[in-house]
Amino acid sequence: MNAPARATTDSQLAEFTFSESDFSRIAKLAREKYGLDLQPSKKALVYSRLAKRLRFLKLTAFSDYCDLLTQARGQEENPHFLSALTTNVTHFFREAHHFTYLEKVVMPKLVAKARAGQPVRLWSSACSSGQEAYCMATVVDAACPDFASLDIKILATDIDPAVVAQAKAGKYPDTQISAIPQKYRKTMIGAGAEPDATIVIHPKIKSLISFAELNLIGDWPMRKAFDVIFCRNTAIYFDPETQHRLWARFHDLLAPDGYLMIGHSERLGGEAAKHFRNVDITTYQKCQEHSAFLDRQKA
Repeated sequence: MNAPARATTDSQLAEFTFSESDFSRIAKLAREKYGLDLQPSKKALVYSRLAKRLRFLKLTAFSDYCDLLTQARGQEENPHFLSALTTNVTHFFREAHHFTYLEKVVMPKLVAKARAGQPVRLWSSACSSGQEAYCMATVVDAACPDFASLDIKILATDIDPAVVAQAKAGKYPDTQISAIPQKYRKTMIGAGAEPDATIVIHPKIKSLISFAELNLIGDWPMRKAFDVIFCRNTAIYFDPETQHRLWARFHDLLAPDGYLMIGHSERLGGEAAKHFRNVDITTYQKCQEHSAFLDRQKA
């Protein structure tokens, strides 16, 4: 999830009936299902994002759309509802400082850990269309080309099934190649372009990653500790209370001295900051002590 698109003007709001009650219903559904925090100031933005769904479904009012979302027959609409409210525009090696830190500081320690026979786990927790996870895998490959003989794995998850499917495919427009550092292109990109001039991720890089759907505010099936968690430009969609619960859950799931990378517009504030130490730009390392803070956040 990333930055919102430009909101519509008031004149554009006339196509469909969209009352304050309709917005409140949509905001409530978005919060309950996905943890999204839609403030009243986002009404025009929500209209512009969802109007295309009303056109597609041949509905004339947002009240009808709200009714659909709450009925059994409308379950198939939920993924479209989510996709419309969140933006999944990203590119390779976005916020490159995280990958530099992963390469130069984190990976030497993780390679030593793996060679000592211990599991190494990394998580791209809001992977969108997959570029972040493939960049992580490329850095792992550069640091440890024989990773296949060791217990090193990357989990990549997102709440949106459409972008998870795109991520699994590992195919991207060739216009994105400029964002990939030259030193990584040979190992990251597979041989031969597709007929429609797309980048195809190399099978070796893909083999490091398991993709899955996951709602960050729902249950997490993972039980093993992660050494690195990326969660970038997603918490900005949540209210402060939800953010603090998320930071606490990440802390609990990180290995001792594990690392958390967050987006450039996000900060670990309040009590959460006491349980991570800032080691680089929007990069945090877990403090090992357990505290009452974690228990309170989980309650």
